[in-house]
Amino acid sequence: MHKPVFITFFNIWSQYAFNHLVVFVSLLIVCSSLPSLFCLPFMAPIFSLFLSFVMLSWSIAQGQGPPSPGYSPSTSVRTLKFDQVFRNLWGPQHQRADQDSITIWLDKTSGSGFKSIQPYQSGYFGAAMKLQPGYTAGVITSFYLSNNEDHPGNHDEIDIEFLGTTPDELYTLQTNVYIKGSGDGNLIGREMKFHLWFDPTQDFHNYAALWTPSEIIFFVDDVPIRRYTRKSEATFPTRPMWVYGSIWDASTWATDNGRYKANYNYQPFVGKYTNFKISGCIAGGPASCRPPSVSPSDTGSLSQQQLEAMNWVQRNYLVYDYCQDPKRDHGQIPEC
Repeated sequence: MHKPVFITFFNIWSQYAFNHLVVFVSLLIVCSSLPSLFCLPFMAPIFSLFLSFVMLSWSIAQGQGPPSPGYSPSTSVRTLKFDQVFRNLWGPQHQRADQDSITIWLDKTSGSGFKSIQPYQSGYFGAAMKLQPGYTAGVITSFYLSNNEDHPGNHDEIDIEFLGTTPDELYTLQTNVYIKGSGDGNLIGREMKFHLWFDPTQDFHNYAALWTPSEIIFFVDDVPIRRYTRKSEATFPTRPMWVYGSIWDASTWATDNGRYKANYNYQPFVGKYTNFKISGCIAGGPASCRPPSVSPSDTGSLSQQQLEAMNWVQRNYLVYDYCQDPKRDHGQIPEC
């Protein structure tokens, strides 16, 4: 799938209008020394095009976001300090933490990562993240759940991963679910990739995943973007997982299937995390524990308004869906 149509159109129109603006300013300079009647026939249509560009820009800026989901699940989960939930996992020399946030970075010597103090059986897991602008090809900045250390090569994961990019392209948010590999040490990804309706390098935005015994829901700023339901034991993660954050070099696949690599002339590559929202059932805890609801009802299922917001995001910003990929072996992904 391609970029959202309106973004591509806007980029083309922006360049077209910019060229006319250059001509308009040039004519304005020349016309300052000429009779106005000579310049008016040339300047009027160019100015009209420039004015329409300004109006279109304003219209897109006002209307590019998704419709309101009607409910903000993050408001029902209290914010935790970094050291209440996490510890350094690797690359301690590439971390800078305070009580409320952490900054991690990648250079040619190392990346960095952190891990939750406890494993979880289910729950709501979120953090606000701010990404590095410019050239970040080959770099992964992530927030995810995994039990890879307990089950190497045959593990489960729930991933929120930002795939690094080149300056002329948008960041891609990859959501992914792994379930016990494929039984032979290989991993079968269930990727859905999105562009976003904002620039994730300009400010912090909230990213989260809800994992319950029956479904996994991914959120961006409280807007649900993907729902993965449990259709069988074989296609749903049920083993306890830890929560991680990391930044690392994935040049072999991260950007345009490995076409663009990490370029350490642009180091360090920085990821910032804050506003940690963790509310989960700890592994081995009480059987009565239930993950929080992410909808106005206590049933936990998404409301109709939330579903409409999710469908809008998928219509406008989904750029890859593993279920729609003809190159995939659909015998390995029966849930599709």
